[in-house]
Amino acid sequence: MKYSTKTNPIKSNLPKVNICGVQVDKYSFDEVVEQIINHALSKKSPKYVVTPNAQHIVTLQKDNFFREIYQNAFLTVPDGVPLLWASKLFNTPLSERVTGIDLFEKLCQTSAEAGLKIFLLGGRPGAAQKAADTLKKRHPNIKIVGIYCPPYGFDSDQLELNKINSAILSAKPDILFVGLGAPKQEYWMYKNYQNLNVPVSLGIGVSFELVSGMVQRAPKFMQEIGLEWFFRLIVEPRRLWKRYVIGNTIFILLVLKQKMYPLGKSG
Repeated sequence: MKYSTKTNPIKSNLPKVNICGVQVDKYSFDEVVEQIINHALSKKSPKYVVTPNAQHIVTLQKDNFFREIYQNAFLTVPDGVPLLWASKLFNTPLSERVTGIDLFEKLCQTSAEAGLKIFLLGGRPGAAQKAADTLKKRHPNIKIVGIYCPPYGFDSDQLELNKINSAILSAKPDILFVGLGAPKQEYWMYKNYQNLNVPVSLGIGVSFELVSGMVQRAPKFMQEIGLEWFFRLIVEPRRLWKRYVIGNTIFILLVLKQKMYPLGKSG
């Protein structure tokens, strides 16, 4: 794969897929990586990437600010297998799943090769540092210019918010990975990405925890058949039962409604 600051965007020729009112890009995983790396290398105007799953789709139905954030994203790539299933049901199939964790790992590898600087923000206490240690062992040339784990409730503490922004501005990363959980990470990116002037910011959920080994990822076969959510539910039932049991049920109902009453038509 070649990267260039002069590469023309491939986005303009590829239609999006409408899933319950959310416009999702049809790029392959490699195309998404190429887009992000090229934009980071170009040092052009700051942008951000969102990675919707079924829960995001459900939240967007009633959260107008979250919807606005999605509408202005540089890339909207399908993190969840249920989105791929829905796109096939609508006869507008997406290319493939682009998970936050896979994107995080690949972008770190490619950033090391391209000499790009990265910053890790968020995660559980110690997760970002452990992830950084792991990444440095894998990619000795990786340039991690900053790590910051804000305390609980930071989003309502202006002094803490200023501290975060100051750290990022001083580090001047090319790619900012934000692991604050949805929709908090998207809220924060949208409010701050232009002032921080980082070429690309990405919301990546629990990726720091997964890379560091603090949270176990589902076996490959469960990922491939779309049951990674079920594995996570088993591992963390108290924290995730509402998201997956109730959220996935609502998502299925939304998909069935769109199938019966296509968007833009009555119903």
